[in-house]
Amino acid sequence: MSSSHDFDFFHGEWQVRNRRRTDFLDPDSAWEEFPATNRCWPLFDGAANVDEIDMPHLRAKGATLRLFDRETGQWSLNWAASRSGTLFPPVVGRFDGNRGEFYGDDTYDGKDVRVRFVWSGVSPAGARWEQAFSVDGGETWVTNWTMDFSRPPGSTAVAP
Repeated sequence: MSSSHDFDFFHGEWQVRNRRRTDFLDPDSAWEEFPATNRCWPLFDGAANVDEIDMPHLRAKGATLRLFDRETGQWSLNWAASRSGTLFPPVVGRFDGNRGEFYGDDTYDGKDVRVRFVWSGVSPAGARWEQAFSVDGGETWVTNWTMDFSRPPGSTAVAP
């Protein structure tokens, strides 16, 4: 069951290995890989957090605001991109153990897409995030971006 402390593992600094498809909707498109750094800090005694990722390869940064809704027991993940200055529609969901699934609706390249974020392998030392899009209402998915998070040498998790 989800709780307001599901993302406590994510507080602090991270090194990030990104893999993303060159075409987010084509399951046969090539993958590109690049490093990034990330920093996350808690808000509202753990019931919210914000992080910023720096991706020099893309000449871009991104930020996510995560909010826990105590009534529904769900998180909303709200992504903003530095290049466009856009706040994208949220994905909403919850954790079951150390795996979280979050869903939302958006558009990509002029097409309506269902969006899925999955957090897995969650621990104080590492985690994996992946993004997938569906153009058929969730019948099939194209995983188009993964991030593998690991702590930089000498870094530790931030206490909530």
